[in-house]
Amino acid sequence: MFNTTRSIPPPTSLLRQTRYDSEDVYDALNIVFHSKCYLCETKEPHDVNVEHFDPHLGDNNKKFDWNNLYLSCGRCNNIKLAGHTNLLDCCDSRQDVFRAIKHLPAPTPYAKRVQVIAVSKDVKTEETQKLLEKIYNSEHTVNKKVSGAFLRKKIFDQYNLLLDQVNSFYSPTATDLEKEVAISKIKVLTDSSAPYSAFMRWCILEDEKLCMLLEL
Repeated sequence: MFNTTRSIPPPTSLLRQTRYDSEDVYDALNIVFHSKCYLCETKEPHDVNVEHFDPHLGDNNKKFDWNNLYLSCGRCNNIKLAGHTNLLDCCDSRQDVFRAIKHLPAPTPYAKRVQVIAVSKDVKTEETQKLLEKIYNSEHTVNKKVSGAFLRKKIFDQYNLLLDQVNSFYSPTATDLEKEVAISKIKVLTDSSAPYSAFMRWCILEDEKLCMLLEL
């Protein structure tokens, strides 16, 4: 997961309580969440939803509450539904959701699992880890099996881009300029706006030298 800031005011349609998923809400959420699903971090998902962090269950105050609306892909929204209500909040500046759960990509493009490990034992972290485990690794239906494999493959592809730059930085023949370029590209790949940034950032956290250079 990645931390973000809800730095823009509520869209007009929410103030009027007309629709919680109108175009102005989508546009605003795309800015807040960097056009990513806040759970799986897929960039510009094909099936995008406006998701209620706390299920509204018919309560209009929750239904149209700007602070309760999150950008989600349809797959993650379908897995979460109303069954996970005590999660880490990526919009809460008091919670470092990135460091709370360790994300490590699969070693091969078609491996059946990525690693999603709760770093602490508090209730919200463990509940969030359980949800992310389902999102990335569950095969409880044929659809989830196929879409999960596709998701893990996209994470691996992004990881390969990161490895290319790490190898460039550590190449014994790398010039200072080449190292500088590699670090710049790693910064792009590990930025919160990048797809699957939690996986990329955790890979760098395992490297003391790169972690220091990138100030993670």
